[in-house]
Amino acid sequence: MSRLGKKPIAVPANVKVELKGREVTLSSGSKSLKFTHRPEVGVAWDEGARSLSVSIVPGHEASGGARAYWGTTRALLNNMIGGVTKGYEKTLEVVGVGFQATVNGRNIDLKLGFANTIRLAIPTGLDVTVDKQFVKIAGPDKQLVGQFAADIRAKRKPEPYNGKGVKYVNEVIRRKEGKQVGA
Repeated sequence: MSRLGKKPIAVPANVKVELKGREVTLSSGSKSLKFTHRPEVGVAWDEGARSLSVSIVPGHEASGGARAYWGTTRALLNNMIGGVTKGYEKTLEVVGVGFQATVNGRNIDLKLGFANTIRLAIPTGLDVTVDKQFVKIAGPDKQLVGQFAADIRAKRKPEPYNGKGVKYVNEVIRRKEGKQVGA
């Protein structure tokens, strides 16, 4: 039994919830997220208590996969509520001489020491801003924010000798000592 899966998810007053079959839609203001859950898992909306509850559909209780989907579904719905109310953000730092990032419409251009400029399309629903060497990615979808930040970081991971590359702001790069001259 999932202890976390049994807990109901409290829904704030400004969040609107819609259930259509297996599709759950959460919206607040201009932010809206949709999620289609697995058939082994059921989602119920209690209007009076303003809470969502997740359970295993009868007949699938013995399945280990259904129990895993139970907890995962609850966590994803909880993240969606956090996304439409507060939103999520990741901040990256571009470190290196001549390394820079600029936003061009719905694209981000990265100059990371290669001959060509790397151009990435910004996914819909995300806001990307650049302030000097800091790239801030914000949006309601936690998975999309994290994935786009990881895609940018993967273009030039920080190297351990000089620390050049793209890193998360709170990331600590373990530095290596270079060759000793005359040793």
